[in-house]
Amino acid sequence: MKQARTEKLRITKLPPYLRMLTATQLAFNIGFYAVLPYLATHLSDGIGLAGWAVGLVLGLRTFSQQGLFVVGGALTDRFGPRPVVLAGCALRIAGFAWLAFATTTATVVGAVLLVGFAAALFSPAVESETAREAVRHERATGIPRAQVLGVFSAAGQAGAFLGPLLGTALLFVSFRAACLAGVAVFAGVLAGHARFMPRRERVAVRSIEGGGAVLAEPRFLALCLAYSGYLVAYNQLYLALPVELARTTGSQDAVGPLFALSSLLVVLVQLPVTRWSAGRLAPRTALSTGLVLVAGGFAVVAATVAYVPRDTGYALLPACALVVLLTLGQMLLVPAARGLVPDLVDEHRLGLATGALSSVSGLAVLAGSAATGALLDLPAPALWTVLAAVPLLAAGLARCVTPVRNTAPVGCAPAGSGTRQTSPE
Repeated sequence: MKQARTEKLRITKLPPYLRMLTATQLAFNIGFYAVLPYLATHLSDGIGLAGWAVGLVLGLRTFSQQGLFVVGGALTDRFGPRPVVLAGCALRIAGFAWLAFATTTATVVGAVLLVGFAAALFSPAVESETAREAVRHERATGIPRAQVLGVFSAAGQAGAFLGPLLGTALLFVSFRAACLAGVAVFAGVLAGHARFMPRRERVAVRSIEGGGAVLAEPRFLALCLAYSGYLVAYNQLYLALPVELARTTGSQDAVGPLFALSSLLVVLVQLPVTRWSAGRLAPRTALSTGLVLVAGGFAVVAATVAYVPRDTGYALLPACALVVLLTLGQMLLVPAARGLVPDLVDEHRLGLATGALSSVSGLAVLAGSAATGALLDLPAPALWTVLAAVPLLAAGLARCVTPVRNTAPVGCAPAGSGTRQTSPE
């Protein structure tokens, strides 16, 4: 392997296949976020569902996506990424088209389940394929894989930032128009993958059996738990932060701008941060350092919130500090965590491991949300101190994630190429 080096890496400098994966991630998130942030309002005001029914529909969508990532990952290992990605795109097109015309509770539930399951197919397949190609690129050029994964992450966040802007414009027409625009975007993503994603040799069933062995690997389990600590902390932007804003400012109006601040920071700063960290920090160190930064954001709120005057412009300062530190931590740890997965599991289980990382984290968020909900009545310093302990403990777990460089091939050669990799590049 060539000596690691860092350079100013942009999407235009990536190999064509990695450019396609990154560009379609951007497009996929634009189509997704053009619709989903406005779904709750459409369900309540447009269709007339009761509040409990809106919550049920949104919960079912999250379960059908995050909870089934492991299924999408296992299917990726069994059949290769191409058919799983294409199936995910087709189901997302069908789901958004169905959602555009759904007018009853049953049809809405069916549509959102289809939308969620489509992401459970698409995302693990694309993320595992991107990680595999990032390792190949690292071995061929010496550029750390974290830089490639940082570009991928920044593209996804750019989509999350641009999608709501597109959705807001389309909602002046109708919610149906936003859904149909999403259909058009996903059709373009489908066409891109159908044209450029190679066909892979199918893997024998025995190579992916025993999925429990993935979580039985102590290093990978430590990674899952450490990453879960990050996602539990990130979920507080949806749960604890709005409550705190209501307490200190009298409203939750600042939630939207704070989310926009987070997305904009990732779009503007992700690549410089990843380039800096890739040249100085080992992946495990980047993971633990990112978690410490996340913990620091909660600690700032715990230490200052009691002293900042309420109902003034200063009341937002602790929340801004939380968002900035959490986002900086995210920019360090997310590419590092994704880049560690290929070094911790058998290559033929990379899709399953990528899906398991998300599914285990999703279960942790579910449990963590219930626990946080029970703690929201605590005094603010005590609540935020407890919340700071979660990513801090996760940072300790991250020190147990010792990479083991695989000697197995990083992916199979495209079908029909006449060659198959048998050793690292």
